Amino acid sequence: MRAIVYRAAGGPEVLGLESDRPVPEPGDGEVRVRIVVSGVNPTDWKSRSGTAPDGEQVPNQDGAGVVDAVGTGAPFSVGDRVWVWDAAYQRPNGTAQELTVLPARQVVPLPAPASFDLGAALGIPALTAHLALRADGPAEPLGPGTLEGRTVLVAGGAGAVGHAAIELAVWSGARVITTISSDAKAALARAAGAHEVIDYTQEDVSARIRELAPNGVDLVVEVNPHVNADLDAAVLAPNGTVAVYATDRQEPMGIDVRPSMGKNLTWRFLLTYTAPDDAKDAAVAGVAAAVTAGALRIGEDAGLPVHRFPLERTADAHRAVEEGVTGKVLIDVTPA
Repeated sequence: MRAIVYRAAGGPEVLGLESDRPVPEPGDGEVRVRIVVSGVNPTDWKSRSGTAPDGEQVPNQDGAGVVDAVGTGAPFSVGDRVWVWDAAYQRPNGTAQELTVLPARQVVPLPAPASFDLGAALGIPALTAHLALRADGPAEPLGPGTLEGRTVLVAGGAGAVGHAAIELAVWSGARVITTISSDAKAALARAAGAHEVIDYTQEDVSARIRELAPNGVDLVVEVNPHVNADLDAAVLAPNGTVAVYATDRQEPMGIDVRPSMGKNLTWRFLLTYTAPDDAKDAAVAGVAAAVTAGALRIGEDAGLPVHRFPLERTADAHRAVEEGVTGKVLIDVTPA
């Protein structure tokens, strides 16, 4: 079996292809999946570069493929099309390999109309987006009408999480405003379904949002809190929520307390790995329903361009994500 393995923290160069790995066997309640496509996320290169594995590690959390073997009690059959999530979280076997074994809870049916590319792009981005969109509500799946009458601001609408947040919010009935930094990214955000797109390099974002939503927005899906904290507090409606899911900075973040206090705002910080089980299960159910409904899409026409690499070039795939490529980076692992 072929797999990408690293044994020390570092740059993409620590990733190496090994062609004679043993085939793992599923235990009770486990499923072995033949990975067709593996997805790469920022969390994958950050884990690789910042944390030395305990022994060896196959990277990448997300993927899609076909059930290859089933352990006792696992509710799947050989040949089922599936997508997987959190494959490498506290486990040595991610999706950058031909076969991986996971608990059945982390394996989700992929309906026939959905591509393996889409399946490999769901895990981290779509589950994070779902958790953010439910940050001020019940731990229940999103769906048509669940966000009806609400206005959502998605910071960075051309990113993978931003893209998923736009699509999930629109599918659920929300009005979506998003911010981007170029005409090309504006086109991607519009293709994803955003109702209003603001170029923060060209416009007064706060003034524009107040024009579009005079009573304020209900929820902010935030990728850059260090920069946007004051803006978020200014444009949120009373009792609104900021759902923070990322930061690229090490220094502490500052919040001007009184504006948030005066509006009774909530600041929620999210990490999909450690989300409560009920919220994570609701996110998996909501994302699965959105896939079945055709509400989550992939490709440039859908606002999420794809960049492909073969398994042996996983290091280049990681490098592309680390350098900030716009779109989704996918690795072809085995033939469909």
